[in-house]
Amino acid sequence: MSPRGCTECAVRDRALCGALSDDELVALNSIGQRRKVARGETVIWSGDESVICANLLDGVMKLSASTSDGREQTVGLLYPADFVGRLFGDQAGFTVTALTDAELCVFPRGQFETVLHDHVRMERLLLQRTFSALEDARGRMLTLARRTAEERVAGFLLDMADRVGSAGCRATDDGPVTFDLPLTRGQIAELLGLTIETVSRQLTRMKAAGLIALPGLRAITIRDRAALEARAEAAA
Repeated sequence: MSPRGCTECAVRDRALCGALSDDELVALNSIGQRRKVARGETVIWSGDESVICANLLDGVMKLSASTSDGREQTVGLLYPADFVGRLFGDQAGFTVTALTDAELCVFPRGQFETVLHDHVRMERLLLQRTFSALEDARGRMLTLARRTAEERVAGFLLDMADRVGSAGCRATDDGPVTFDLPLTRGQIAELLGLTIETVSRQLTRMKAAGLIALPGLRAITIRDRAALEARAEAAA
């Protein structure tokens, strides 16, 4: 991948690359390659040899694991600028699947680890991002333990509005935003520790209360963000 490709990258300012020096970018450019991924395509399988890592440039991906009875459990989501894959480990910890069409900047894991070894500051920056992601995961666990079903669903919709709402549409500049959820209601239920019926019931109640509209199968319109925030923050 050329240095020009990095300068034109839409997530450079938010991704690991945004904090790198010119020399560090050149080192990454020498091993990186852009890859487009279709919705539903799996790029990493849990338990397989860990051979690649990547920066997510566009789209939304999910992290999932298999339970003891063979069911798939969604455990997290990846958004543009997030780091994908597991470093310094022989096996992948989670299955990574595209929820939407996506684009990645992919690096061979072994070569990426060599670059980190040769550029200590880059390794430290990645470690900081890893700790931040761990804190986010712990915060999510605490949220699920403390919040009611209504608070979980409201918080999820607000997070989606912030994460993917920029790709949605508005009738006016300050009007309600409408966007498509990248997950099915079943996947939302898995992520929030709820049942599909509970998720559907909460969405229906929020629609009846005028907080949201449901113009399509996965489309969501945030009509009253302040009221939605009030419901999400009740247990914060």
